[in-house]
This record gives sequence, structure tokens and C-alpha cells, in this order.
Amino acid sequence: MCGIFGIITERPVEEAMEAARAATRALEHRGPDDEGLEVVSQPGERLSVIFGHRRLSILDLSAAGHQPMTDESNGNRITYNGEVFNFREVRKKLEERGLGFKSESDTEVILKGIGHLGVEAIDAWRGMFAIGFWNAGDRELMLIRDRLGIKPLYYFQDGSTFIFGSEIRALLATGLVPRSLCTAAVESYLDFGSVQQPLTIVENVYQLLPGHTLKYRPYNSDRPQTEPYWEIRASGMDRGPVDKILLGEEVNALLLESVRLRMVSDVPVGVFLSGGIDSSSIVSLMRRATSGEIRSFSVCFSEEEFSEREQAERIARHYGTHHESLLVTGGEALDKLPNALKAMDQPSIDGINSYIVSEATAQAGMKVAISGLGGDEAFCGYGFFKTVDRDERMRSLVGSLPLSLRRAAAAAVRSGFTGHRAARLSSLLRSNHLGEHSVLLHRRLFTDEQRHRLMRNSGARPADRNALEAWNSRITANCDGADPINQASALELGGYMCNMLLRDTDAMSMAHGLEVRVPLIDHKVVEKMLSIPGPVKMDSQTPKWMLVNAASDLPREIIDRPKRGFELPFSHWLQGAMRPRVEAALQSRHLGEVLNREAVDDVWRSFIEGRLTWARAWSLFALGEWMEINL
Repeated sequence: MCGIFGIITERPVEEAMEAARAATRALEHRGPDDEGLEVVSQPGERLSVIFGHRRLSILDLSAAGHQPMTDESNGNRITYNGEVFNFREVRKKLEERGLGFKSESDTEVILKGIGHLGVEAIDAWRGMFAIGFWNAGDRELMLIRDRLGIKPLYYFQDGSTFIFGSEIRALLATGLVPRSLCTAAVESYLDFGSVQQPLTIVENVYQLLPGHTLKYRPYNSDRPQTEPYWEIRASGMDRGPVDKILLGEEVNALLLESVRLRMVSDVPVGVFLSGGIDSSSIVSLMRRATSGEIRSFSVCFSEEEFSEREQAERIARHYGTHHESLLVTGGEALDKLPNALKAMDQPSIDGINSYIVSEATAQAGMKVAISGLGGDEAFCGYGFFKTVDRDERMRSLVGSLPLSLRRAAAAAVRSGFTGHRAARLSSLLRSNHLGEHSVLLHRRLFTDEQRHRLMRNSGARPADRNALEAWNSRITANCDGADPINQASALELGGYMCNMLLRDTDAMSMAHGLEVRVPLIDHKVVEKMLSIPGPVKMDSQTPKWMLVNAASDLPREIIDRPKRGFELPFSHWLQGAMRPRVEAALQSRHLGEVLNREAVDDVWRSFIEGRLTWARAWSLFALGEWMEINL
């Protein structure tokens, strides 16, 4: 796991190298073990091409795994972040084609695989990756991002320079990227609590979409071209009886294989254990995969109402893990907030919990941890999966009503009821988004009216808005004909999970030099789950029954206890110890340049009076903090 960077520019090599050094310094937290900078272009060429890398040594800890890495046989180069867990199997097949290898790293396997097979090489990979590859013969750059978007990859281009990297902050550190907010991205952030890809919070910086490649031939003055090599697709229509026993066995085998692959490492591998179904299932599968020591970690609060210590330690005893309960008081968690906010590569309403558990796990000496992230999205664990059929019928019904009738009903709701639910219902009745799946309506943070009131400038570029709409539209089109449950699962995997959970987990874990692996969203597991009819996945009183079935021996009290995430007392903090800081941040100059102060004050007042949840107040605070730190 690492940080990568690359620059192609008309500037002299010395200037380009200075920018690259600044970028790799900004990525030091992602790779504290080694640094590499390499001039890829030839002396006398009109363009300067430089690759940079920061290394967190996980596989082949020797100098043979140093990056950027060069294939001496053809001059191809790579800078790579991530892991291809089945690289030994892939290497064997390449050796059968006559290729030789000098190291024991997956980096060399990827480098030579792409050089030999091109994009087709990706078909064999199981893992998470963000890659910059330079084809020396064709003088072509290729960027590659993994199928589910586990690893981030950003790029920027102006008239004379193309830059890519693992974090936006690295691009900004070069001094070549203007520090300007993207208006459409801010609108997107207010809609969902995180910026939706392919946009980023910084204007003209884009995120390569999951499952996509970007190809760029700078010496031919071509424009970069992106295209998918893999896409989220759902079939899953219920076409008759299903053999649930056989189906369960197929899912079990895939999950066990996925967990085994993610235990491949040359350093110890730990596991985040909250005591919920997802993390407990991971521990169960790890125990089936090994009889050796398993190190599990839980962050527990001294305040009983926020702690899951008892459940986590129950699972640890059940599976015989070497467990550490890392106690944090509410005050200690609050003290960590300034550094956690600095670790955000983009503003988000989530991620603080990931920062705390990652810091504690890294301080215990771990470089790798396995997480149950993605279990709710892939195995339909959220509450709305139970009602999505009804919600879709309601959306269709409301959308079929004349706009005049919907507006009259909305006015009646607003006059007769108060509170956020009433505001959301009223907004739905007047919404321009009734063409969207109901899961997207469910995820909206602010209503259309609230967002319009908040935005000082609504002049987003049409191309940016179109780019936002295209991604969800593509997923929807790929799931055309699937049942509403599978459609919702696909949209959650490509939306909320990728835009918030994975992005925040990457930023917050890598802030501590910790690699997080997510076996529940191995692409073969996802493909299988999206091929199963939605009603079959929900056909049980047991939540996420297919995941529970794979674990096979989870204690019943873990399965039956109410769903609960790793929660922090944000509402209490915002009204108490953090209140002076938040109120000052909401009045900051930077935030006032983007949002209307009167509307911001109204959000804060509504939260204090209990008419809005903490997430909406927090979102404005997090945006303001990000701007103060980065702009």
C-alpha cells in the first residue's frame, strides 16, 4: 500500500522534479518506508515525464520491491498503490508464457503483465489497485483503478501539464493546480455528504471512475481517453425456485477464498472487530482459513452507551483471537478531531471513526487490517432494503401525479407538520429527482430547497453536472430489468460506499500508514451477489442471512442484536464542547464565500432546536474546516 504520483509537463525537468518532490512529501504518511522519484522521459525530449512513489512495505520487504519500477527488457515503468492478492497465481501463468521475474513482489507481476497483455492483464487480478503505467514503446500513459474503487486515483490537466496521484493534497502541493472549489462538487456534497465521483471538491481535478482505465499519448497531443474494463451489473430477477442450499455453498466458497487471499502478506495481518455481523463473519472465516494466531482490534468507549466492547470480546473468545480492546474516552476522541479533520482529503460527514480505529490499530504495531466494510451494501443489510419495493412503487406513483397536484400536497405537508421528515416529504413531492431510484432519494442530506438556499453561487458548469449524472445513470442502465433490491445494492456499491465509506477509510487509515483490506467486496463476491434475486437475499428473518450462513457458527446473540455502527457522540459534542469552535467555523470567510450565511445560521439554529440532525450541521462545519486547511 502506497502513495503514487506522476507528472507530464512542458516545464523543464528541474521544475517538474521540484513539483514531484513536493507531491511525494505530501504523501509521506501513505508510505513511510521508502521513497522513489524517476525521470521517465529521455534527455532532450520536449516533455518532462516523472513518476513518484511512497512505499508502505507489505509484500517483498526487500529493495527489490522499490518503486517506481522499470522493466529492463522494454523500458516500461510503473508506480502502483494497492495489492493484487492472487499475484503468485498470475505470475505462474505469465511464467508459462516465458516471462521471468527478479522479485517476489506483486508490482513486478503487474508491470510485466500489462506490458505483455495490455488491459487484458487486469482480468486475472483479484485485489485493490491504483496504477500509473508508462508504455515506453508507444510513449503512452495508462492509469488503472480497481473495479470497486477501493483505492483512489485523481488527475488534473491544463494546457501544458497532466498530473495524477493518490490524493488531491499531493496534486495541490505541486503548486500547479489552482486551489479553486468546484461549484457542482459543492452542490453534490450538500446533496449526499460527500462529493460524488468523478468530480472532486477542487475544480478541474477529477477522480478516475472505478473499473476504468485512462490512456493518454502526450507526444501526439491527444486528449486523455477513459473507458471501463469492468462495470457493476445486476441481473437477479426472480425467475423461479432457487436452491438456497446450493446457492449458500457457492457464496460460502467465494467468501472463504476472498478472506484467504486477503491474509496474504509478509507482515502481520489484523482485523477490525466491532462485534457486529460483518466483522464477526470476517473473523469466523479467518479462523476457518488458519489455525494460527489472529489479532483482532476494537476501539471501545468508556461511556457505556457508545461502547460495543462486550460483543467484540465475546466474538474474540468464541474464535480464540488475540484481542485488544483499545479504550478511548469521549474526551480523548474529541481531542483527536483536529488531526482527523486534517487527514480528510475531501470534506465528508463520515470518517472520524475510521481515523480513531486506524490510529489505535497502527499504534499496536499493525500495518494491515481486514475490515467488514461493504457487508451492508453487498448483502443488503440496511433497513431500507426491506422497504425498497414499496418505496419504488411510491416513487413511481408520486412521479406520475401532475406537478400542480404535487405542489399543493407539498404545501399542505409543510403547513401541517414540522421537522426534517416533513421537510423531506414536502421536497420529494416537488422534487426534480423522481427519475432517480429511491435509494438515492434516501441518501440525500439536504433537500433541493435547502441546498438552493445554502449555495451562494449556483453557476455550476453544465459539463460537471452531466458528469455527475452519468455515473449513476450508467449503473442504473446496467441494472435495467433487475429487481429494486438489486438495483439499490448496485447503486449503494457504486455510490455511498465508494464515494464515502471507501474514500474515507483510505484517507483515514493511510494517515497512519495502515492498509485496510475489504474481502466482502471482492469483485467475484459482488458479481455473485448481484446475480441472486433480491427477494432471495431478503428471504429470512436473519439479517444478511447469506453472510451469516457463510460464517456458519456466529453466536445467536450477535446475529439477533439490533444493528449498530461504530458511533461517536457527535450531537453531544456539537452542542457542548465543540460548540464555540463550530460556530466560529460557520462564520469563517472561506465558507461565507461559498454559502449564504443566513442559510448556514438557519441550519445551525435548526440543529440546536432539534429540528435537524447533527449530520447537516456537521457537513457545513467539515466543509468550512477543509477549506481553511487546504485553501
